[in-house]
Amino acid sequence: MITGDLKNKIDKVWDAFWTGGLSNPITVIEQMTYLLFIKRLDELQLQKEQKASFTKKPVEDPIFTDKEAKLRWSQFRNADPDVMFKLFTRDNGVFDFLKNLGASDSSFSRYMKGATFMIPTPRLLAQVVDMLSDINMEDRDTKGDVYEYLLSKIATAGQNGQFRTPRHIIKMMVEMMQPTPEDIICDPSAGSCGYLVAAGEYLREHYATELLKPAAAKKFQENTFMGMEFDPTMIRIGAMNMMLHGIENPKLIAVDALSEANQSFTNKATLILANPPFKGSLDREAVDPKLLNIVDSKKTELLFLGLILKGLQPGGRAAVIIPDGVLFGNSNAHKTIRKTIIDGHKLEAVISMPSGVFKPYAGVSTGVLIFTKTDSGGTDKVWFYDMQADGLSLDDKRTEIKDNDIADIVERFKNLGKEAKRKRTDKSFLVPVKEIKDNNYDLSINRYKEVVYEQKQYEKPETIIAQIEQLDEERRQLLGELKNLLQEDTTLSMAAEPDVIYN
Repeated sequence: MITGDLKNKIDKVWDAFWTGGLSNPITVIEQMTYLLFIKRLDELQLQKEQKASFTKKPVEDPIFTDKEAKLRWSQFRNADPDVMFKLFTRDNGVFDFLKNLGASDSSFSRYMKGATFMIPTPRLLAQVVDMLSDINMEDRDTKGDVYEYLLSKIATAGQNGQFRTPRHIIKMMVEMMQPTPEDIICDPSAGSCGYLVAAGEYLREHYATELLKPAAAKKFQENTFMGMEFDPTMIRIGAMNMMLHGIENPKLIAVDALSEANQSFTNKATLILANPPFKGSLDREAVDPKLLNIVDSKKTELLFLGLILKGLQPGGRAAVIIPDGVLFGNSNAHKTIRKTIIDGHKLEAVISMPSGVFKPYAGVSTGVLIFTKTDSGGTDKVWFYDMQADGLSLDDKRTEIKDNDIADIVERFKNLGKEAKRKRTDKSFLVPVKEIKDNNYDLSINRYKEVVYEQKQYEKPETIIAQIEQLDEERRQLLGELKNLLQEDTTLSMAAEPDVIYN
């Protein structure tokens, strides 16, 4: 958790960006991200220099040459604002240096193509540099929390139906899937990489000792996480989010996940966690034909389910947020993808979430599908859960409340064997696959949940009418008394007035 003092500093800088004319939250975060890249480069150079000093050898693969020393964070951070600003914006200055790293194959360079420096004034640049200098970048939790706080300021829906997935929902899905160090974890619509970051934190918490081993540590840094994103700005933001959470070399691919350019994503991942965009319809010619063979549709939410099936290794698992329409839509494509998952693989769970979960971004009703790729069926019983609360109010304010089903969802999913005796009137229950097939593969929880209606007795109409008449009579009496009081008060006031003599 970041302190109130640091939050206040971030808020002040954020307000300064808005005052300076940068009102797009994504743009603000992107500009801060550039500075965090620069700061991190200087820290890595310091680590190399300390190692060289200890081993009495030259600095190995230096990031900055002696001529470029003035471009380092530690050198310019205390400079006069005007001097600092010129150092950033001139040819071969700080920002050009950052962009030109693209000529190398460093974890930083590959995400900097097309980057544009947009901080408008020396004063604002100095403010941001001062604020970031106060962050202890050696503390992974602190710097990760700071970046998450920045991301939380994205309070409007993005383009193409994209919006930030609530972090407590991401954490719920990660805890349900229980990733291991052996997994290859992918998000084909990575955005700010919230799922990959949460999976990394889960692994650090549950496999701390194992991740100390050199082979496991190398895999964790280089081969455990994979993300795809077509927006270069979000690629940079996602990369920084992962780096600040201790994943220094994330494998993020700049590609439209549904296009032919992504044909290599086949049998790659053992675990996919995703909240694909609900854009609507795509140009069919732009879609990878292999996906159309799985589900012939223009709808992104259906195509992404096809992509996930294609990208999973046999035995791989997926937890995916989908709009409610996927669960009960009547089109051929909707039925085909549900039938494919249920008959061709193993559908394990459907969690229905209330429509307010994604406010203030959107009020769409959503659910979570959990399934395993088997290529040979295996669906026996499907677990349904009717989430009614997630710990926050379901209005635009999303304030904390006591009601929260998330812990119960995670615990019950981990112990599905105990769910067999649950009734259809409970929040969770199992449904045999035959019943689902008999209902035309409908996965709407309302199709299977039983609602108990409480019988309520009302008075006879004659009695209600008599009660209303009695109330009317009481009202008339009270009104009469009030009129009498007002009349008496007027009479007394007139009697008390003195006589006035006019000359």
